[in-house]
Formats: sequence, C-alpha cells, structure tokens
Amino acid sequence: MKRLLLLGLNHTTAPLEVREKLAFSADAQRAALSRLRGQFAGTEAVLLSTCNRVELYLSQTHHGQPTRDDLIDFLAEFQQADAAAFRGHLYHQSDRGAVEHLFKVASSLDSMVLGETQILGQVRAAYDLAREAGSVGPELNTLFQRAVAVGRQVMTETGLTEGRLSVASVAVDYARRIFDHFDDKTILSVGAGKMSRLVLRHFAELNVRRLLVCNRDPARADALALEFRGQAVPFEDLQNQLAMADVVVTSTGARHAIITRAMFDKVLKQRRHRPMFLIDIALPRDVEAGVGTLNNVYLYNLDDLQQVVSATQSTRTAAIEAARKLIGLAVEDFAESNRARKLGPVIDQLSKRYHAIAAEELARTLNKLPSITEAEKQHLEDLARRIANKLLHDPIRTLRESDSMHHGQTAYLHAMEKLFRLENESTDE
Repeated sequence: MKRLLLLGLNHTTAPLEVREKLAFSADAQRAALSRLRGQFAGTEAVLLSTCNRVELYLSQTHHGQPTRDDLIDFLAEFQQADAAAFRGHLYHQSDRGAVEHLFKVASSLDSMVLGETQILGQVRAAYDLAREAGSVGPELNTLFQRAVAVGRQVMTETGLTEGRLSVASVAVDYARRIFDHFDDKTILSVGAGKMSRLVLRHFAELNVRRLLVCNRDPARADALALEFRGQAVPFEDLQNQLAMADVVVTSTGARHAIITRAMFDKVLKQRRHRPMFLIDIALPRDVEAGVGTLNNVYLYNLDDLQQVVSATQSTRTAAIEAARKLIGLAVEDFAESNRARKLGPVIDQLSKRYHAIAAEELARTLNKLPSITEAEKQHLEDLARRIANKLLHDPIRTLRESDSMHHGQTAYLHAMEKLFRLENESTDE
C-alpha cells in the first residue's frame, strides 16, 4: 500500500534567510528528483520551489522510506545547508493533510497574496517537471491533476482573485511614501522575469522619466524594455546603472547576491547620497542585507512586502470562506475516489481467493459423495458461498467505512494483506 507525505516550509513558517538556503532552480529540481529516486527506490516525488515555499510531495510504501528525518538529511546534503538551521521551520503532513494542503496551495489560499494566479502555474510546472524526470506514478499523477483542477475551480467560481493586493502594487505604494513624484525618476529593473514585469507595469503607470532594463540575456532585456517603452542596458555596467537609478527592482535567478554592500558604497558616492529605493523580490536575495543599513537607501524584500499584503486578508472573508468550502468538498471527493480505487482490487482479490478456497473444499467433499443428487449439490454450493460471504462481510465492511485518507484504511489494508496473505499480489495501479 502507498501513503502520501509532505515536507516543506513557506513564508509563514520560515524567514527569507532560511527559505533562500533551500530554494531550487529548475535544473536543481531535476537533479534532486533524480537523486531522490536513486536513493529511495519506488518513491514517487514532486518538488515545488517558489519564492515563498519549498515543498516535497511523496508517495511511498506504508512504513517505508524515506522518513521525515531522511528527507531533512536529503535536503541538507543536496543544498549543502545545516539541517539545524531549517528543521524547526518545517511542516509535515501525511495522507489527507497532504492532499488538503496541496489543494490550498494550488488555489492560492496558502499564498502570500491571496488570489494570485501565478502559484497555479507553478504547481503545474513542478508536476510537469517531475513527469519529465520520471519521478511520478499513479498516486501523484492523480493527486496533482486533481489539485490543478481544484485551483482552476476556486479561481473561476469564487471572488478570491478579485480586488487582490499584489506584491507589485505594494512595492509601488512603498515607493510613493519615499518620493512625491516620479516624472523626474529613473527606474531600473535588474532581471527580466515575470515578477519584474508585474512591478514594472505598475511603475509604468506613474509616467516615470526613464525606465531601464538590465539582464544577463540581452534579448530578454530588449523585449521587456520594448514592452514598457524603456531602454535595455548592459549587465556588465550594473554599477553605473545603479548610480543613475532612483528605484531599483531586482528579481534574478542568481544563487548569490549580485548587489553588495561594497558595490553600494561606490554607488552612493556617484549619486551624491540622493535617496534610493530598492525592491528585492528575488529568492535567493539579489541584494545583501547590509545595503539596507546605509543612509538614504530604502531596501524592501519579500518578507517586508508580505506584512502589508497579509493585512488585507481580513477584508476578503466571504471569498476565502467560499474557497475553503470548495476545497473541503474537493478533498472529500478525492478521498472517496481514492477509497474506491484502492479498495476495489483488494476486495476483489479477497473475494476471489476465499470463494476459490470454498470451491476447492466443496469439490473434495463432493468427490466423497458419489450418490449425491443435483438438488443436494446445489444446496452445498449455496452453503459454501454463503459461509465465504459471511466470513468476508465484517472485514470488507470495516474497510469500506474507514477513511481512505487517514491512517485507518491504510493500516487496515496493510493488515489484511498480511493476514490474508495478499501481499505478494500487487494492489497498486
């Protein structure tokens, strides 16, 4: 029998400096899934890594490996991180709890920005990557396909996506607290990804004097600059571009900070210490924390923006409640279909085996009764069938009444496989 496991951390359980230690690029995700499959044979796995969370979803044999500690050790070794630094920030769920959590994640109920649509695409991308890596099978295929469907349903049938406060809009609101007007300001985007585009869209509405885009890939910089009538600038000239910028939006995929305290000492001299606003929405962070301690420098990262975004949750009670109800129904529906999928083969095996035993014993008895009539033979056949059905009635009823997404049914199925010697016959799809 298989069970579902989840191990992860997110923006509510771990600060930015912890999350960035465990963040995975797409290439790192593929490598981690490959190593996980090699280390724990027969385990299905999906790894979800975003700016706000790192989560491992697994399907494994009941009481098998990897255990929670095995996964912590795996993450620490793969990311070359100290397990003690993140162990206390992790959450752990199994079976029904793991299903409910994933459905909430896909529906953006567990997001920093309630109702944001990007997370659904990230869940789908993590699942697609795991499929390409060959690390998913029947259990996680079913789970993630259903999670994506639930996410779509919540976003189309509730008001959760309406009137949401985004990280991008909060970033602009912060900038407005520092600058009275923007018609004489230069905005610099370091990076050209989705988050950079979202923030630039808000700044473009302020009719800024100049908008610059700096990226390691010149083609991507050109494309984003063209979209907002800006100008692409060389990544190699980053320090000089920083000196010209009043507002900097940075969101690259670099593994280490690309804007350092030492670099900024020179930048501020070039700017003659004019105020500067930095929005670091990268994970790992693009800007060293020490930059924020400098005079006339205002540095905000994901955790800073989260505080404002989280405060809006109380104003959207009706939409949140509607989303929770849909997710609750979806979890129940998944549990019911999961129950039927897992119970059917076991009940069928059990019934066939013990009716076969009854038939064998009946045949032996009939061989010893050569003068038996057809009517008497029919009575004995009915008797054997009824005895087999009565013996199977209670264990099958117990199975059907147990919750397929709690430990009860898994434990019962595992016990029945042992007690009735079904463990050598596969019951998994």
